Amino acid sequence: MESIIEIEALDSKKLRGGYYTPQPIAEFICKWAITEQNVRVLEPSCGDGNFIEAAIQRFLRIGVPKDQLLGRVKGVELLAVEAQKSKKRAANYGLNSKTITNSDFFSFLASNPNERFDVVVGNPPFIRYQNFPEEHRKLAISMMQEMGLSPNKLTNIWVPFLVLSAGRLNPDGKLGMVIPAELFQVKYAAETRVFLSQFFARVTIVTFKKLVFDNIQQEVVLLLCEKQTVGTRGIRMVEVASLDELDTLDIGEVQNGEIKVLEHNTEKWTKYFLDANEIRLLRKVKTDPRIQLAGSLMTTNVGLVTGINEFFMVTQQTAEQWGILSYTKKVVSRSAHFRGIKFTDQDLSENVQSEMESFLFLPPDEEFDLLPPACQAYIRYGESKDYHKGYKCRIRKRWYITPSVYEPSGFALRQVGDYPKLIVNETNASSTDTIHRVRFHPEVDARKVALSFLNSLTFAFSEITGRSYGGGVLTFEPTEIGEIPLPLLTQDSVNFDQIDKLIRERNIEEAMDLVDQELLVNQLKFTANEVRQFRNIWKKLSGRRLNRK
Repeated sequence: MESIIEIEALDSKKLRGGYYTPQPIAEFICKWAITEQNVRVLEPSCGDGNFIEAAIQRFLRIGVPKDQLLGRVKGVELLAVEAQKSKKRAANYGLNSKTITNSDFFSFLASNPNERFDVVVGNPPFIRYQNFPEEHRKLAISMMQEMGLSPNKLTNIWVPFLVLSAGRLNPDGKLGMVIPAELFQVKYAAETRVFLSQFFARVTIVTFKKLVFDNIQQEVVLLLCEKQTVGTRGIRMVEVASLDELDTLDIGEVQNGEIKVLEHNTEKWTKYFLDANEIRLLRKVKTDPRIQLAGSLMTTNVGLVTGINEFFMVTQQTAEQWGILSYTKKVVSRSAHFRGIKFTDQDLSENVQSEMESFLFLPPDEEFDLLPPACQAYIRYGESKDYHKGYKCRIRKRWYITPSVYEPSGFALRQVGDYPKLIVNETNASSTDTIHRVRFHPEVDARKVALSFLNSLTFAFSEITGRSYGGGVLTFEPTEIGEIPLPLLTQDSVNFDQIDKLIRERNIEEAMDLVDQELLVNQLKFTANEVRQFRNIWKKLSGRRLNRK
């Protein structure tokens, strides 16, 4: 009883992921998945019943008499109020209340170990494990471990819904689910990608050019999986413009799309948006001994963590007002702070003049009573705002001392709009955690590395290596920066200052043309056609990402 009370007390949107399926999506998935009359369908998280009703209507359309619907559809729903809605919708077609089970899905599976289905459809919750009731989370993890998987604490709850549902399919079963596009690219889904590639003979992914859920930036895809196929095994991508186009999309056209070889590894799936020739070119480069990874030339780490930028990051005007300018450190905190591929004292001065927050409050690392009066006054101000109670500040010995303020030899953008950028630091500034800090290895020329980064091959791989969650932004963790292939110029035939000027003028492709010609064509002997392919791959993937703003 206590567990039920706890469940009902949780915010229902937070518990369920909060995003109910648009009816055109439910109808399309059921149309694809349910092609025969004598199949059993499971909906593991049925909510208010969109998929339940779509499945029932699909059975009726393919000739199942209304009086023979009983037992063909099974729905499971955690929240009683939502389960009741699904029961009412099923009852409209003469199905009894046993069609819908009010339970968490993992307990349902544990209580029905022999249940098997021909089709699984649904839209599982998109929430982190820690927001799910502990007993359900433990059960989900245990059941995944029994299947030989090793979920970690970062895993989203949609993963066990997907994997455990698939495990209940009959040998020729189908699975159609609405899944976050992060399936393609996040590390916690790497094991899931391997599982899907091994468990299913063919995977079809339907993507949208625009976001389809109202009021959220979460990009979703339709994951259509078949355990058995006639013909080619592998993966294919189908892109549609909108829900309206989905409504008229020919299932036969989907089934005839280009199939690509699905590799059984943890690599990200963003590459499958490309055609087979483009994928082959990228695979060839990955095994080319001349192409090292960026991590062999530099070390990338997060920027300093203030705990509360609103307090620690100040403009020169604010610092002067409080009398703390001499107790600050120069810092960059936004991609807009960078104009070229070098960051100079002049750039820093222009940022200051533009009233950008370019200074980090950094008093002496001493007890409060020993601090200069101006620092004490500013710290008291921060405490009046409860800034010292934030987690990052609270766990420090002295909440007002930001750790790890070293000055890097370069910067790498953590979040990218039009294109990624590597910047040589020619100042004594550091950066906050919105900008990664780079230390170029002693034996390499920092300027050559920054120049070399501006080539079509590296840009193409950056779109595959980074992660985009919708909104047009490409995000990199420090380790992902290190994983980007980065060939290195060996000659001084490209002028650093000329390229820096072009970047400041936003002539990125003119700069890339110069670097491509010298680095990829003259030095590495790639053909002009291959270089064009690299450029087109970058444009195709970045264009797709930016279209989702």
